[in-house]
Amino acid sequence: MPRKRRSQAARSGQGSLAEVLIPEKDYFRIGEVSDLTQTKSYVLRFWETEFPMLKPVKSSTGHRLYRREDVQTILEIKRLLYEEGYTIEGARKELAKEGAGERSQKELFKPRRDGVQLSFIRRELQGILTMLSRKC
Repeated sequence: MPRKRRSQAARSGQGSLAEVLIPEKDYFRIGEVSDLTQTKSYVLRFWETEFPMLKPVKSSTGHRLYRREDVQTILEIKRLLYEEGYTIEGARKELAKEGAGERSQKELFKPRRDGVQLSFIRRELQGILTMLSRKC
C-alpha cells in the first residue's frame, strides 16, 4: 500500500477541488490551466514527467495545449496529492488503477457531508439560469 502523508491543505481544511468550473473550450494554455487549478506552471510541467497519462499536445509554435481531459486529470492529481495526502507514487498508482476520467466522474456524484456537491450543483444551475436570462 502506498505511503500517505497529510499535506498542508489537508491539515488546514481548505476548499475542495470539486468546485472548479472548467470553461467550455477545447484547449487551454499552461497559464490558463495554472489559473484554473491554482497550481504553478513549473509544478504542471513536473507532473507531466511524473504522470504518464498527462500529455498535453504541442502547438506549431511549441506551446503546451491542455485538453479538457488533461485539466480534469490535473485536478484529480491535485486532489490526490493535497486533499487525500498521497505521495506522487501513490497518486500515480491510484490514477493507473481507476483511470482519472472515471474517478473524476465518481467523485462528482459521490455523496458528501460537507455540502460541496450541493454548492457545485447550485453554481452550475445559477450559471445556466444566467445564460438563459441573457438569451431572452
